[in-house]
Amino acid sequence: MPRTAPYPAIEPFDKRTLAVGGPHELYVEQNGTQNGIPAVYLHGGPGGGCQPSQRQLFDPKRFRAVLFDQRGAGLSRPKRCLERNTTQDLVADLERIRSELAIERWLVVGGSWGATLALAYAEAHPERVTGLVLRAVFLGGARDVDWGLGQAPRTFHPDLWQRFAALLPPEERGDPIAAYGARLENPDPAVHGPAALVWHDFERGLSVLKPGAVALPDSLDDLAGSNRRLPDSPFVEWHFIKNHCFLAPGQLLDGAERLAGIPGVIVQGRYDLLCPPAASHALAERWPEAELRLVEAAGHALAETEVAKAVLAAIEDFKKRLS
Repeated sequence: MPRTAPYPAIEPFDKRTLAVGGPHELYVEQNGTQNGIPAVYLHGGPGGGCQPSQRQLFDPKRFRAVLFDQRGAGLSRPKRCLERNTTQDLVADLERIRSELAIERWLVVGGSWGATLALAYAEAHPERVTGLVLRAVFLGGARDVDWGLGQAPRTFHPDLWQRFAALLPPEERGDPIAAYGARLENPDPAVHGPAALVWHDFERGLSVLKPGAVALPDSLDDLAGSNRRLPDSPFVEWHFIKNHCFLAPGQLLDGAERLAGIPGVIVQGRYDLLCPPAASHALAERWPEAELRLVEAAGHALAETEVAKAVLAAIEDFKKRLS
């Protein structure tokens, strides 16, 4: 979140750990006021985890905002656990959290992968959703992944793509994403650690309109033994990518008819490389109650000031509507 957020930094009024089956225990927090408008925020990645600044999206005097770390992410445990970690499991987790907190219906807010999960949840449980605020719609299909992590960098950042691929042996450069994915699955920290750091930095370079210079190493060996904290998201992202996000082809668009009657706002950066406007436009065509708000001269990340302003404005609109 940019530092221009209109609401002050706050601490949760409730924090808890929730067992959701198998080895997983989720970190869940509530912010704002107990009697406020119920809302839930879904972080991206998958595997990104929530950040304290995301609490500032919600007026603390009017919202009861639930933030939680999805399976394998953030403060949830076990860390980076991929067992029983599917889209269907995450949808069930949302229902478990809602029931645990005795919330009848809530506003669902999410961006990127968070928008994917928001759609999957709303299509499975439309009766539990008062509205949707989606940023940078990702539909989870093979074409969406191929564009965001392949065609887009090759087209708009060919120098970054070449450096990303050149870190691999020549025989693996035909499909760099799969090659890095194989390294992420390797149990040896000397193998998966450098792969995770490079994946993270490469993706970060695609997420903002003006990324500046993206510092990739000269060799993967240069990162072996690095004291940088390993990000969770590359491990969890590859797990979901490899399994087609646990969605049938076209599932989220085909299921959009189940969103009938649910109001929504879709915030979309015009020059988002990871989740291009075509996906948001296609969803809006299937969902008449949705308003598509394009943000000009903006990319993917919520960290971009104009994107954050648009998301905040959408949530404010729902504050008035749901009051």
